[in-house]
Amino acid sequence: MGTSDDHVSGATPAFLSPAERAAEGRAARRRSPRSSHGRFGTEPGRFDPVEVVERQSATRVPELVPVRYGRMLESPFRFYRGAAAIMAADLGAAADTGLRVQLCGDAHLLNFRLLATPERHLAFDINDFDETLAGPFEWDVKRLAASFAIAGRANGFGSEEQDGAVRACVEAYRRRMREFAGMRTLDIWYAQDDADRLRELMAASMTRRARRRTGEATAKARTRTHLQAFARLTVATPEGRRVAADPPLITPLRDLATGSAGQERELRAVLEGYTRTLSSERRHLLRRFRLVDIARKVVGVGSVGTRCWIVLLLGRDDDDPLLLQAKEAQESVLAAHTGGVRHDNEGRRVVAGQRLIQTTSDILLGWTHAVGLDGRERDFYVRQLRDWKGIARPETMDPGMLRLFARLCGASLARAHARSGDPIAIAGYLGGGDRFDRALTLFAQAYADRNQRDFEALAAAARSGRISTAAL
Repeated sequence: MGTSDDHVSGATPAFLSPAERAAEGRAARRRSPRSSHGRFGTEPGRFDPVEVVERQSATRVPELVPVRYGRMLESPFRFYRGAAAIMAADLGAAADTGLRVQLCGDAHLLNFRLLATPERHLAFDINDFDETLAGPFEWDVKRLAASFAIAGRANGFGSEEQDGAVRACVEAYRRRMREFAGMRTLDIWYAQDDADRLRELMAASMTRRARRRTGEATAKARTRTHLQAFARLTVATPEGRRVAADPPLITPLRDLATGSAGQERELRAVLEGYTRTLSSERRHLLRRFRLVDIARKVVGVGSVGTRCWIVLLLGRDDDDPLLLQAKEAQESVLAAHTGGVRHDNEGRRVVAGQRLIQTTSDILLGWTHAVGLDGRERDFYVRQLRDWKGIARPETMDPGMLRLFARLCGASLARAHARSGDPIAIAGYLGGGDRFDRALTLFAQAYADRNQRDFEALAAAARSGRISTAAL
C-alpha cells in the first residue's frame, strides 16, 4: 500500500537534460492543447451535483450537515468553497496534460494567506491541504482561476474586470514557472514569498492605497497569535481556563449530549498517536504541556461536519497556553479521478502534502489514527490552531486590488508546484505567449456559469425538502 510520501515519485524525469525535459512539456501539448483548456461544456449525462454533496455528507456528523448546506447556500462563492468534490469530478472527466505535481486540491483564493514561519517571519502561502494529492498541475490553476471570476461576480464587477483578475493570476503563474525553470534545484526548494518578496511582486503596479492596505493586512496578521485565540476561545472557571462554549460552532466535550467520557478516551488516544509522529525535540516540547480541555469545532464551509476538535493544553500556568486543532482527514475528493495510490493514513497524506507544498510548515504538524465509539476507523491530522494568519477579504477589494491579489496567488501556486513537479516541463508546456492565459480566462467564466447553476440546484433541493439547512 502506498503512502503520501511518494505522491509525485517520477514527477521529474530521471536525469534528463533541461532540453529533454522542456521537450516533454511541449509534447504534452499534443495530449492536451493549450487552447483546449478554454472549452468547458456540460455533457448530457453529467452527474447530479447535489448527489455529490450528499455522498460527502453521509460521512459527516449528522447534526452538522444542515449547517454545511446553510453555509454553502449563503452565496455562489461560498458554494464554490464547499464544492471541491463537484469540480474534481468535472476536471477528472476531461483530458489532462499528464504533467503531475502535488496538488493543493482546493486552490481557491481564500486558501492563500499570510502565515507565520517557525522563525517568526510572515510568508504568503497556501493554507488548506485537506484535498492534497498528486495530479495534473492545471487542475489547481483552473480551480484558482475560476475562484477569481466567481469572486469578481460577487463584487458586482463587469466581465472585463473579472477577466482581468483571472488573466493576472494565470500570467503570474506562467511567468514565475518560467523563472523556476531556470533556477537550481535547491534554490527552488528554498524559495519563499516573505514580506520582501511580496513587495517585489507587487511593486510595479501597487498604488498608494494598495500599499496602505497591504501594510494594514500584514500588521493585523501579526496580531492573530495563539494568545489572541486563547483569550477569545477560553474562559476562567473555578477549575482554571477552559474552552468557552459557543454552540454549535464550539461545543466543549463536557456539553455534548452523549458519550463524552468515551469520546475523551478516544481523543486522548488521538493525541497519544499524534505525538509519536513528531520528531524527538518536538515531542519533548509537547511534554511540557498538560491537557486541560477539549471542544468540538465547526470549521470552514466544505469541511463542516467532519470531526474537528480544539485541544487546550497549558504549560507553566494558566497564561502559558497551547491550542491544537485535531481534524478528521477523509479521502481526497481527487482520489477517484487520479488513479493514484491509496494511502495508509489520510492524515499522513495531508501532512506529507503540506510539507511538500509549503516552504515552512507548523512545527507541531502531525497525524494519527483512531477508532471511534461507533467502531469506525478515522484518520486525523493535528496542527496549531492559529498562528499569525492573515486572511484575505475579497468582498472589500476593488478590481485593482483583486488583480494584485490574483498575481500573488498565481505566483505562489507556481512556487508550490515547482517544489514537487518539473518546472522545466511545465514551463515548456506553457510557453512564452499568452495562449494558456487566454484559454483559462474562457474556462473561468464558463465554470463560474456552471457553479451558479449548481448553486441554484442545491437551493432548489433545499426548497423541495430534499436537504435540510440551518443558519448560524
